[in-house]
Formats: sequence, C-alpha cells, structure tokens
Amino acid sequence: MECENQTSLTEFIFVGLPYPKDLRAPLFIFFLLVYLMTLVGNLVILLVVLLSSQLHKPMYWFLCHLSFLDMTVSSVVVPKIITGFLENGGIISFRGCVSQLFFFHFLGCTECFLYTVMAYDRFLAICKPLHYATIMNRRACFFLAVGTWFGGCLHSLMETALVFCLPFGQRNQVNYIFCDIPAVLKLVCADTTLNEKVTMVDIGIVAMTCFLLILTSYVYIISTILRIRSAEGRQRAFSTCTSHVIIVMICYIPLSFTYLRPGALDPLGGVVAVFYTTVTPLLNPIIYTLRNKEMKNVILRLKLRKA
Repeated sequence: MECENQTSLTEFIFVGLPYPKDLRAPLFIFFLLVYLMTLVGNLVILLVVLLSSQLHKPMYWFLCHLSFLDMTVSSVVVPKIITGFLENGGIISFRGCVSQLFFFHFLGCTECFLYTVMAYDRFLAICKPLHYATIMNRRACFFLAVGTWFGGCLHSLMETALVFCLPFGQRNQVNYIFCDIPAVLKLVCADTTLNEKVTMVDIGIVAMTCFLLILTSYVYIISTILRIRSAEGRQRAFSTCTSHVIIVMICYIPLSFTYLRPGALDPLGGVVAVFYTTVTPLLNPIIYTLRNKEMKNVILRLKLRKA
C-alpha cells in the first residue's frame, strides 16, 4: 500500500469475529467465565506445587512456569476480547497495541521454548535416571527457565520492532481479535513482503527447531520405555509424558495453522486464534491435573487435610 495519506495513529479498532447481536450477552459471559476459570485453574497448580514438598521437583518447577505463562497469555488477549462485547469496547490505543503484540509473542515464544525444556527434562528422567539428579539440579533448572524467558523476549523485541518501524496510513481497523503481526501489517502503507517473509521464517525456525527437539526427545523416550520389562513400569513412564505430549499438540497445531500458511486472517483463522488464546490456557491445567496421578494425589491430600 502506498503512503498517500500517511498519518500518526493514536488508536486501533478491533473488528473481531462476526456474531449475531442477540448473542452478545451470552458470549460476554462465556469468555468471562473461561478467563476466570483459566486464572483459577493455573493458580491452583501454582499453590499446590508451592504447598507440597513432594512436588518440589524439576518437572513441577517447569509446570509452574507454564501455568504462569498460561495466566499471562490469557490476560494479554482475553480481557480485550471480553470488553469487545461492550459499547466502544473494541478500541485499543497505539501503545496498547504495541504492548499487546510484544507480550503475546514474548509469552508465546517463551512457552514454545519451555515445552522443549520440559521434553528434555522427561528425556533425562526416563533415559538417564542415574544421572538425572546431578544434571537437572537447581542451578540447571534456574538457568533453563531463565533461558526460555530471555529467548522469548529477544524474539518478540525483534518481531515487534520490525512491525512498528513501518509507516501507517489512515486505516485503523484491525481485522482480528487482537493485535497480531499479520493483522497489523495489513494496516501498514508500505511494502510488507520482507516483514511477512521474516515473520514466517523466524517463527517457522523457532517452532520447527523446538518441535524437532521435542520429537527427538520422545523418540529416545519411547525406545527406552519399550525396553522396560514390567508393564507397571512402562505405564508409569508413559503417564509422566502423555500430559506433555497432549499440550504440545494443542499448542503447535493452531500455531502452524496461523503463522505458516497464506491467508491466515480468514474467518477460520479467527476461530483458531480464539482457541489458542482462550481455550488452550484453560485446558493445560485440566490436562495436567487429570492425567498426572501424583498431582491428583497431592490435591486430594490437601483437601483431606483442610477437611
């Protein structure tokens, strides 16, 4: 788009998803309840791990980071979706849009790195059990966690700077549910081909590298589990991994659908965005509590202690 009427924008307006007007109140209540349940569910995991010394292990240290990420990712996007059902609630300031885009990619990329670290943790626990405590000590856990946050921040700083260094025209309607890179680039009045390619390559490299590392870890994990002689041992080993595998799939399928294909801003893309920004952060604590026997036992024990 040529910059015939280049201007300094002060705000953006979210178009959001189309819906019948008579569903405004039910949708407002639905997203509000989902958001509150996301906060409560992930907060429960944080408190359970904090209160139980039995769960003071590397696996649950990383799970706490995941729960915190789920709460913050949801808080970056969902409150604005909720206010979008109110009168003039779909307006966001220019700085607000910059912040939303930065924090969404910061937290989202950090989560991708964290999934990889969690796979590495399971690899060491199952394939190198005699060396696990030595390798995955407190110092290693701390630096691995810090590394995921630093990597996510660096990635997001670059992506955000590449988008908002471009000139904008007079259009300020974001044809999406939040300020994301493909949607904001549509409002730029300059050639965005380079930005689009850099975004696809950058996010593609990060996602594919993390996914291949996770896949490699699980190839070794599965081959080790299959060599375990007792059925009970194999079941226990598999049970510690299934939750992680499920949440990785829930994360990577929508991510690939949104960023690694053309036409990501079609109506179906908006529905997928609602899923990974609203539903996924709610599913993660449910999956980890329902699929993790140790977590369920600790929650039950804490309930009995209170009773």
